[in-house]
Amino acid sequence: MKESNTEGVATHGDPEPCVDDREVSGEALTGARAGRVLSREIRSTRGADAVKQSGRPHAQRRQREELGDPARSETPRTHGTSLRENREISTPPERDGGSGRTGKAVGHTPVVHGMERSDGPIVPTKPPNDARRAEEVVEGRGPTKGNTDEQNVRRTQCRGSTPSALDRVREAARKDKKMKFTALFHHVTLERLRASYYALRRRAAPGTDGVTWAEYGQRLEDNLRDLLDRLHRGAYRGKPTRRVYIPKPGGRQRPLGIASLEDKIVQRAVVEVLNAIYETDFLGFSYGFRPGRSPHQALDALATGVQRRKVNWVLDADIRGFFDAIDHEWMIKFVEHRIADKRIVRLLRKWLKAGILEQGEMTYPEGGTPQGATISPLLANIYLHYVLDLWAQQWRKRHAVGEMIIVRYADDFVVGFQRESDAKRFQNALRARLHAFELELHPDKTRLLRFGRCAAAQRRDRGEGRPETFEFLGFIHICGKSRRGRFLLLRHTSTKRMRAKLKAIGRELMRRRHHPLPAQGAWLARVLRGHLGYYAVPTNIEKLGQFCREVVRLWLRALRRRSQRHRLTWERMKNLAGRWLPRAQILHPWPTIRFDANTRGRSPVR
Repeated sequence: MKESNTEGVATHGDPEPCVDDREVSGEALTGARAGRVLSREIRSTRGADAVKQSGRPHAQRRQREELGDPARSETPRTHGTSLRENREISTPPERDGGSGRTGKAVGHTPVVHGMERSDGPIVPTKPPNDARRAEEVVEGRGPTKGNTDEQNVRRTQCRGSTPSALDRVREAARKDKKMKFTALFHHVTLERLRASYYALRRRAAPGTDGVTWAEYGQRLEDNLRDLLDRLHRGAYRGKPTRRVYIPKPGGRQRPLGIASLEDKIVQRAVVEVLNAIYETDFLGFSYGFRPGRSPHQALDALATGVQRRKVNWVLDADIRGFFDAIDHEWMIKFVEHRIADKRIVRLLRKWLKAGILEQGEMTYPEGGTPQGATISPLLANIYLHYVLDLWAQQWRKRHAVGEMIIVRYADDFVVGFQRESDAKRFQNALRARLHAFELELHPDKTRLLRFGRCAAAQRRDRGEGRPETFEFLGFIHICGKSRRGRFLLLRHTSTKRMRAKLKAIGRELMRRRHHPLPAQGAWLARVLRGHLGYYAVPTNIEKLGQFCREVVRLWLRALRRRSQRHRLTWERMKNLAGRWLPRAQILHPWPTIRFDANTRGRSPVR
């Protein structure tokens, strides 16, 4: 017997990358819906056999003779009519009320199921259209493996078919943008804590507690149960964050906060719960630190907006010390717009007030969230959602005269304008808006420049030379031309980032110069593949080739330092590099093509 599987229509929210005036309705919701009864054979039919009685061809005839029911049908039947109820326990054969009499009412005495030797397998009629789940859904199963008591779950066994509690939270948040959620803490379960633990980096540096991932996992279940008990009793206390500094391009240093292991576990679990709500609220032009979104999607949206819309001016903006300038009271107020569960709010407040340990000295700043903590990216997006995103969208609708686009990745965002007057009015209004929430634009990194398809001609008429460039997410954006003379946005690797990367590679090669050549080649190949995986975009082939040649030169220099008598020539080095290192090539498609594929042609950027 076959059962029909019907797939629900996957409805995806428009990513709204940068250019539409309308709000984003929500994130993608997919699922399978229960199918209709397609055949009479799977309905409960009086007088039909429960299952095939035996593998012998004469077994059913002999069984009917023994039961005295020659009119019994041989059509298999199932128990019940609902697709959500159990249809796998067979109904026993029914006896006549008297011997040799047919058509009479049957008795109520059931016959035992001893005659049933085996149940037939159940397989889906056709595989679903979702290729990611096909390997799980298409496999059949024996009917006895089903959950006979389950009434409200779908009958497929794939993990994505049954809606979880967070799916219901997500659906409620999508339908009602003003709903406040009062009961979320119970979603922080033992299973979610366990999944959060395994999602952490194994070799990450320990926090102030000094506990590593491996040490915590030696008694994982006991530790997680104790952690969950403390959470629900209110005995959990957030530990201070250990602050370290990592180098940035240009010789500067970035402060990085390292939380304790238990804080990382709980924060990741809470982020998963809160994402079910806020991913339906965040606007489409926000890309930073969001599940299912990447820097390349932000770059594609920006490139598509610049090339397809009337962009003549670009505001390249950056917020000074954003993560250290977040106001705690405003942060809690923004969270309480949607979260009314006091236990969740209390947890967030504990992490904000936990303090920072730097070189043995404890400090308790009145603002900011540690950059590097698991909860910080979500809090930053919530803060900027209310401070910047919603305000910018309303400003575009009410005050912009010409076209306007915006793409934001964390605290770094780019705004494009058709008219210079709109750009200047927006910049002044933005400065006042940020000041009201204890933020300010970085004076050195924020620029308003003439940029777009008409920028070259306009600057040439003014005698100002070539158009200015700006950097965004590691790429220099340049006004260029295609071979046909049309406007083309060029993207090159940031010079500062490439120099910093080459400097770090040179130091590491000198440290590894006495390692075997295969080991050096394998490590260097991984480094190059990672670089190409991000920077190998169209119009960047020259910078990629330059980077690969510099890496080979640094490797040659390190190998020649192995001894004072070297016989390694450049020709031999090129053969060695050709054996181990990947070649410079374009790996990413054109941004407009990938943008159209991701938005499925529904974006108004077209």
